[in-house]
Amino acid sequence: MSIFVPESPGLLLAANSTFSTMLKQILAKLPRKSSKPNQNCSDGSNAATDLTNNGGFTNTCNVISTRLNVVKKMSSSIFPTSNGDMIQPHIPFKDVQNSEKPRLLISKLNLCSVTYDFNDQDKDDAEKDQKRQVLVEILDFLVSDSVKLTEPAMSAICKTCGDNLFREFPPKYSNSPRGETEDDDPWFDPAWSHLQLVYEILLRFVSLSSLDPKIAKQYIDHPFLLRLLNLFDSEDPRERDCLKSVLHRIYGKFMVHRPFIRMAVSNVIYRFVFETEKHNGIAELLEIFGSVISGFALPLKKEHKMFLSRVLIPLHKPKSVGGYHHQLTYCVVQFIEKEPKLTSVVINGLLKYWPVMSSQKQLMFLSELEELLELIRTDEFEKIMVPLFRRIRSCLDSYHFQVAERAHFLWNNEHIHHLIMCNRQVIMPIVFSSLQHNSKNHWNRTVLNLAQNVLKMFNEVDEQLVLSCQCKFEEEKSATVMVAERRQLTWEHLETAAANASVLEGPTTATSTCVVSC
Repeated sequence: MSIFVPESPGLLLAANSTFSTMLKQILAKLPRKSSKPNQNCSDGSNAATDLTNNGGFTNTCNVISTRLNVVKKMSSSIFPTSNGDMIQPHIPFKDVQNSEKPRLLISKLNLCSVTYDFNDQDKDDAEKDQKRQVLVEILDFLVSDSVKLTEPAMSAICKTCGDNLFREFPPKYSNSPRGETEDDDPWFDPAWSHLQLVYEILLRFVSLSSLDPKIAKQYIDHPFLLRLLNLFDSEDPRERDCLKSVLHRIYGKFMVHRPFIRMAVSNVIYRFVFETEKHNGIAELLEIFGSVISGFALPLKKEHKMFLSRVLIPLHKPKSVGGYHHQLTYCVVQFIEKEPKLTSVVINGLLKYWPVMSSQKQLMFLSELEELLELIRTDEFEKIMVPLFRRIRSCLDSYHFQVAERAHFLWNNEHIHHLIMCNRQVIMPIVFSSLQHNSKNHWNRTVLNLAQNVLKMFNEVDEQLVLSCQCKFEEEKSATVMVAERRQLTWEHLETAAANASVLEGPTTATSTCVVSC
């Protein structure tokens, strides 16, 4: 029985049922080596004997194996597998071509999406160090001015930042919000070595000059911004500072998100003022809006005026106002500089929320009031001067010497002094009794001297008015004495009448008792 061996290996491959159709097509296109025809091919038995003796069949199989390896390499290059398409994240950016850097960036970002527990310092130290090194490499790559990110890279950056930053904070056990207890030590997040780099990556990402907001807005969307705003409640001051920079840059870069950011921040403040009175990031949010308000166009929109009346003014109410009062005052002053006629609205709001029991809050309100009065116009001042100086009179009468001292200092401001003197006919009768009392009877020497100086100022400007107020003060004092004396006499008459009634009831009661006993 003879064995037929075809000269062409392509026929052998076609005969083998285990080969796929793709391999057959590729193999058919390969160049074939020319082979000399065997003269003994006509004799089947001789051909078989020669092939067996000379190793011809083995050689033919070796040729086929070699060509199959070539086919495999070609198929791998044409149809890469998923494993071959991945780039190892530990490869430095400098070791790959520019066309491969976006895929390498995504690979590194995917590696950094994994988070670790930093409460256990001895666990996963090698992985933590490896992740930190990769984060540094990503940041160095983004720092270069020539970087242009693809949409998959943008998506990967936002996903990695979200996986690392968006988290639930531990519950707060302190009953006092930040600002009331200044001696409390700040809390520092143990994962800050990673969080800091992630914040820097996010800040660099939104700061890229090549970043198109129209494309990036689908990744930095409203849910992303809401979760970013929730992070402002972090107790770590370093994190709030980074968030402040990131949100400010997003507000400047993405104009389409500006109304939503203002609305979301308003909701955060509403919840703080009217519900919880506990939030760690109010100062940072107000610091952002200080620069935002300065960029408002004139005339101010109704939305912006509502932000002043419904958000900023009620922020004077919480007990923890000391933690953000400086930033709040700056925001309010920015509004007044934009539109001075809003001064009366703000001052009426201050009078509405004016503290009664807290002397520290009174001092803060008096300081803010002085800044506002420096910017007020005469017509606006006349609208609010009567209720304003009634409140100032109560501060002049305060037993807390710092409050009384701060109220007297208002007359040392040149602009406020001018406004008072221009309206002295109304203001002087309101505050004269308090000034007169402090100038003679106050227990603190500084307050006593200040009251005497204020009276001297009034006397130099309008002596006749001072004398008139002095006469009225003496009359009111005499009337007060007379009322006190009359009240004393009334009590004495009541006491005498009660004593006489008890004397008269004594014998009557005794007689009644004797009759009953008989």
